Amino acid sequence: MNVRNSRRAGVTLIEMLVVVVIIAVFAAVVGPRLLNQGDKARVVAAKQQIANFQLALGQYHLDTGGYPSTDQGLNALRVQPSGVEQWHGPYLEKDLGNDPWGHPYVYKFPGDHGDEPDVISYGADGQPGGSDLNSDIVSWK
Repeated sequence: MNVRNSRRAGVTLIEMLVVVVIIAVFAAVVGPRLLNQGDKARVVAAKQQIANFQLALGQYHLDTGGYPSTDQGLNALRVQPSGVEQWHGPYLEKDLGNDPWGHPYVYKFPGDHGDEPDVISYGADGQPGGSDLNSDIVSWK
């Protein structure tokens, strides 16, 4: 092997820097888009969970003749409330969890938006109102 071939065998510092810059630019462009997809997935998950609650509440209503009170809450879908005779649950397979942002769902019956209960996730900030990711996700829309 001569001197000329041994020099070309390794990677130069310039070549390494070019690769690092390309990776950094790729991460800067793609990274925020991937994070935004995660936020959209949380909104979809919250909507789906609220829809599941609504289905379970409908079954509870058919069996018992009414909806759980605000005090009984969504927990009445998993554990039979005292004084409810025709309860044939549990109406949800899994224990109640928080919304995708880690905040508890809000349950109100009687609700403010019709004859059915209101189920609400307050979004990323956990506060009523807001816009974008902080928007409320509700059962009546």
